[in-house]
Amino acid sequence: MTRLVAGLDLGSTGLKVLVVDADTTAPSGPGRELLVRQRPTPWRAGPGGTTDLSAEDLLAALADLLAEVADLLPDLPGVEPGSRVEALAVSGMGETGFLLDAEDRVVAPGCAWFDPRGAEQVAALPEDLRRGFAGRTGLPWGVQVSVAKVLHLRDGGLDLTGLQWLSVPELVVAAAGGRRAAELSLASRTGLLDQDTGLAWPEMLAHVGVDETFLPPLVPAGTPLGTADADWLPASFAGASLTVAGHDHLVSAVSGGAIPGDRYHVSTGTAEVLLRVVDEPPSAAARERLGQALVNCVRHVVPGQHVLVAGVKTGLLMRRVLQMAGISDRAGRDRLDEAVLALGGRSALPEGGVEVHGARNDDGVLRLVVRTDGLSPAELFAAVLEHGNDEVALLVEAMDREVPPAASSLLTGGWAGMRSVAEARARVLPDVTVSARAEDTAHGAALFAARLLPDARLAPATAG
Repeated sequence: MTRLVAGLDLGSTGLKVLVVDADTTAPSGPGRELLVRQRPTPWRAGPGGTTDLSAEDLLAALADLLAEVADLLPDLPGVEPGSRVEALAVSGMGETGFLLDAEDRVVAPGCAWFDPRGAEQVAALPEDLRRGFAGRTGLPWGVQVSVAKVLHLRDGGLDLTGLQWLSVPELVVAAAGGRRAAELSLASRTGLLDQDTGLAWPEMLAHVGVDETFLPPLVPAGTPLGTADADWLPASFAGASLTVAGHDHLVSAVSGGAIPGDRYHVSTGTAEVLLRVVDEPPSAAARERLGQALVNCVRHVVPGQHVLVAGVKTGLLMRRVLQMAGISDRAGRDRLDEAVLALGGRSALPEGGVEVHGARNDDGVLRLVVRTDGLSPAELFAAVLEHGNDEVALLVEAMDREVPPAASSLLTGGWAGMRSVAEARARVLPDVTVSARAEDTAHGAALFAARLLPDARLAPATAG
């Protein structure tokens, strides 16, 4: 039988699955990629930018996606009859998650990481917790952090007694039949993990009103978590070994092997993320300084390593520009890309003719000030790219104060496929190249899945 593994990427824009032949190599890297399919992430938009994700809608979309894959598997070239997916690893967005009771019932929808709710709870955090938050958790305190949304639900009347928090990838593994677990890189996004101890932060748990069981057992990325036996899975996935691969940007970073310590790995999705790998975690004081600049310092999916993670919401703004321009397909995006490139990095508008705001990681609201005529979609898109450049430059400056400057940059993710995006980032990042692989996160997850197979040739990068 052909040894098949699959990686799931549960992203802010789409749910993607990649099926890989675990015992082959290809010019693009380890593992012959056989099939990629995706569905839109089934968000439900509400007033004021609020955005929910129903667990029921999420699992229904995944069931439909995997059913399509199962139907196509028998006809794939090189796949022997009767082959099935032997292992499945799930990666995905951070911060967003669900609260479950002891009977596995989800008691509230998941809030998008870019949802603005939780602002009152952010402002009300006691000073002793606020003062030490970034140094303890490696995160800037704000509404994006999972615990801010948990506090919002608690203050809205939800009784947290007996509930447990699972991120989106962790929920999917549990719903497929795996054990509940809190993978360390995803737990690092909650604001509940002490980066020094690698355990839950008791003082924050007390503030929330829960105990250490609020998080499932903490495990490294790739930990075996059981086998798939849920009835919503197609037969060709039944019995697959399950694991959580980790936070999507970090999983993307290991898809091509270990990252050099002097490289930026830049994942250009809805959130555009700059990532640096460090073997020794910065001190609590350095984490506090980085947090003030909106730079995270958290656990990597590679055991023993940490990462500096700096994000901007340029992808979210670019998506909204496409929507404003009525562009909803790849052909329209390609035409816009060519029009932006034709500008040659120079706007024909008068200086100050358009201002763009909203890319900061604690923002995400596209705000435009237009003082002139002639604002074409290409001019607007280019202005968003330059605004993103300004924010990226500030993040690079903050990281360079704590670690030696990077010497190169690798761009991955959906927006990296636009030449205008790559050319813009080359103006603020060192020695930019673009990944040749279209689905780095799903491929990285597939590497974690392959590690669950006895004697498989594929494996994710490891420290050292």
